[in-house]
Amino acid sequence: MAFEIDHDWQGNLATPRARIGEAAKTRLLIILCCIWICIGLIGHHPWKPNESTSISIIKSMLAGEHLLDPIAVGETAIKNPPLYYLTAATFSKVLSPILNIHDAARIVSGFWMALTLLLTGMIGRELWGEGIGRQTTFIMLSSIGLIATAHLLMPEVSALTGSAMAFYALALAKRRPFRASVLLGTGIGISFMSTGIITAAISLLTAIALPLFFKAWRSKSYVIVLGLAAFTLAPWVLLWPALIWHISPSHLSNWWQNQIQFSQFNHLYSLRTLCWFAWPALPIAAWGIWRFRSGLLFKPKFQLIITFFVIGFILIGMKAKSTDVNVLTLLVPLVAMAGGCAETLKRGAAGALNWFGLTLFGLMGILIWLGWIAIMTGYPAKLSERMHILSGLSEAHINIPALIIALLATLIWAITINAKRSNRAAVTDWAVGITMAWALLMTLWLPMIDSAKSYQGVMLGIKKSLPAKHACINSTGFGQPQKALLDYY
Repeated sequence: MAFEIDHDWQGNLATPRARIGEAAKTRLLIILCCIWICIGLIGHHPWKPNESTSISIIKSMLAGEHLLDPIAVGETAIKNPPLYYLTAATFSKVLSPILNIHDAARIVSGFWMALTLLLTGMIGRELWGEGIGRQTTFIMLSSIGLIATAHLLMPEVSALTGSAMAFYALALAKRRPFRASVLLGTGIGISFMSTGIITAAISLLTAIALPLFFKAWRSKSYVIVLGLAAFTLAPWVLLWPALIWHISPSHLSNWWQNQIQFSQFNHLYSLRTLCWFAWPALPIAAWGIWRFRSGLLFKPKFQLIITFFVIGFILIGMKAKSTDVNVLTLLVPLVAMAGGCAETLKRGAAGALNWFGLTLFGLMGILIWLGWIAIMTGYPAKLSERMHILSGLSEAHINIPALIIALLATLIWAITINAKRSNRAAVTDWAVGITMAWALLMTLWLPMIDSAKSYQGVMLGIKKSLPAKHACINSTGFGQPQKALLDYY
């Protein structure tokens, strides 16, 4: 057992306080992260619309095509650089003896999210001190908008890792400048090679803006960080465009023209999305801004958080289309702020946040179990009928391993919510609650969700109906996601 020695204001030793359960809390976090990451990665087909393009590109890469110019079937232009797709194809190739192509490829999202959660914890520890890293990671796990995206085949997942790495590098810059410079250049490079200019520009402009607006960042060590980061970043942002220019100048030109078009004004949509997407980080961060309002513009950690968020919000609103996943990068500064502010919440506010989470995830759990019982037993009849219609399943079967996992997830949640209440417990309860709800969806409801969101049945039906010899297929109203999945199946 470790002891923490306190002093009073005169420097006299106070009674030692035992710090009980630090190792246990870390083990709980690791176990929860493993469950959160792993459940939902495998066991279902590519889902429309987000995974259809990715799986088409990955399939072509496995065939040795479009390794540098990732273009899905039916498309003529590059949308995203190839980093995420190449890593997914690599995972798929390595794991192909034991998993299907789409399940094996989806494991890469778990890999990138594991790095993101690790970096999130390191951000919390670096900005706020020892012990806050766990709390920051719990808040990231709790984010309502993150959990579904994190388990899909989407390049935004690796872009989030790059943003978290660059943010951690900036937090680390004063204490470890050389290490920070490598992490900063690598983080910006990962973002660039995942989704292009927009996410990379957020981190890059933040790094440049900090010394321009705040005196605390004007130091020789920070100049060293920026200079070495430029050398680290150069291969990431120069090598791939040079190769694409050599292969197909038109592809690079079209991609670049699309990347530099900042003609959108979707800031209001982004703000509305954040109101639910970033829970519970958003309200805790908002409280932190009020709580530390006197030092927001004077302390480096607040300068970093605010600068990153403001630049990200402006750029995303000007560039991004109206899709929820575009605000993913904004989770990084919000979670970083919330991680150190949760303990400062008023007791009533922490209790309200906790009870809202308990009620929300408790109701979700009840509804998921009720829906599963209805589709398995046929009672209640109306609910059972509706579940069959929405899912498209003609019949459902009990999956014993999935049922055991669902029961364990529910039991763990029930035990957790009966533990001692505190500000940290509110954050932990949110993380355990959302993990429980996700586990129930990905075990009890997975066959129904998979039936509703995948085109496997439709595409295989088309395949059976085609003549033995055919040159092409005529179509009407056939969208890009459908074309990609038709090619895959």
